[in-house]
Amino acid sequence: IAAVQLPSVLPSSNVVASVLILAVVCTAAAFLAFAALIDEIGPVRATVITYVNPAVAAILGVLVLNETFTVGMGLGFALVVVGLTLATRPGRTAPEPRAAAVDGLLRPVGD
Repeated sequence: IAAVQLPSVLPSSNVVASVLILAVVCTAAAFLAFAALIDEIGPVRATVITYVNPAVAAILGVLVLNETFTVGMGLGFALVVVGLTLATRPGRTAPEPRAAAVDGLLRPVGD
């Protein structure tokens, strides 16, 4: 119902300015920074950064808003750190093929 009803009072200029600043600074600038990050370190490592957001939000909630730090939050933070470590460690390379083609036939290398 709220989607089809017009507001009874138009938002003030402060509200409109706040929404525009949030749209430009928090959204557009963040996307530009994320695109630069992707260009710098690659898409796989760049997306790992997004997993840190809940942990940062929880820490800021505790520090700024005096929220309670729970055991579940600590365990979740530990899981995020383990996941980040596993996701960003250097990968193994594929082993070299062990067979060579000779006259259209495959035979083991070293025979």
